[in-house]
Amino acid sequence: MSAFEYVALDGGGRTRSGVVAAATERAARQKLHARRLVPVRLSPAAEGAQASAPARRLFPEHLSVKQLALFTRQLATLVSVAPLEEALRTLSLQAERPVLRRALTGVHAGVLEGYRLSEAMRRQGAAFPPLYRAMVAAGESSGTLPAILERLADLLETDEQARSRLATALIYPAALTVTALAVIAALLTFVVPKVVDQFDSMGQQLPWLTRAIIFISTGLRDWGWLIGLVLIAAGAGFAWALRRPGFRLKVDGAILKAPLVGRLIRDLHAARLARTLATMIAGGLPVLEGLMLTGPTITNSVLRRATEEMATTIREGGSLSAAMRRVEVFPPLLVYMAASGESSGRVEPMLARAADYLEREVNAFTATALSLLEPAIIIVMGAVVTLIVLSILLPILQINTLAFR
Repeated sequence: MSAFEYVALDGGGRTRSGVVAAATERAARQKLHARRLVPVRLSPAAEGAQASAPARRLFPEHLSVKQLALFTRQLATLVSVAPLEEALRTLSLQAERPVLRRALTGVHAGVLEGYRLSEAMRRQGAAFPPLYRAMVAAGESSGTLPAILERLADLLETDEQARSRLATALIYPAALTVTALAVIAALLTFVVPKVVDQFDSMGQQLPWLTRAIIFISTGLRDWGWLIGLVLIAAGAGFAWALRRPGFRLKVDGAILKAPLVGRLIRDLHAARLARTLATMIAGGLPVLEGLMLTGPTITNSVLRRATEEMATTIREGGSLSAAMRRVEVFPPLLVYMAASGESSGRVEPMLARAADYLEREVNAFTATALSLLEPAIIIVMGAVVTLIVLSILLPILQINTLAFR
């Protein structure tokens, strides 16, 4: 495809210039007219004039979900009252983080050159996810960009709230676990050996619990470095093995079959898929495209394969509910709601309701599990510390008993 440099007038009589990609000069003029620009001068772009794409980086820059949600909400508000170019310029000037500022500056430059917003975002590499760009492109094609951006902002904010809620809930159990492990390691490494030295000088037969704790303490003190190296090597080997598709598929399948974690992961994926499809259908995108864009973002290989199989079934003419029923990994409620939506012609609201219900279930399950996790950690820590203390007290009590005889 060729590129053409242009100078054109917009609806306000202002001069705009840039580069437009098109097969012929006539197609380039049609694209400019579609953007409500009147071309004054149009000529083939010189070699290298198309190079406004960003330079390739060794480490692609990604925008966090929080940054993307805030930017989307602000852009949705500004484009409803101001031109897109002005809204992007305002947001790029007020961006505080360098990564976000570079991405918005690049998008603003692309729009000034005549590219559509979705295309300008695509030229920023990994900063804007494919699903995000597809939604923006649908909003541009249908003329409902502000409404699509509002829906995108809602979707991103829901994801960010779930992440923040989970991270906040895990802070205390994680701190408690680290503290418990540190206390137990300190007791076994420093306290127990000093007490053992006192017992060795007495030549007394020690209880079996004391001998077991001494064995563990000696092993940690003398071979702790080797145990650490073995654990690191095992972790590295497991991470390397996960790169093999066959092994990764078995591990992810075992995770999904786990009693509690498997159901949580399945429901979380189902809720996210339902929410994403509802948003895309409301934006005018087909379900097939939504599945094809959502599939690569799923970390669990079993669920990713199921999503790809759903896309294949729909491409062959099947319905969404039939595709869900065929892969047999989604909750029955989601399958039923999708089938009800298809029969009544209200797929989008039914998927949104299913997502609401599944998200409530996931939140309730997570809150209950975390509330039980904290006392469980305390009980386990107390039991281990009690065993260590008993291993020290039993010989002392035994010596005192012998002394009084």
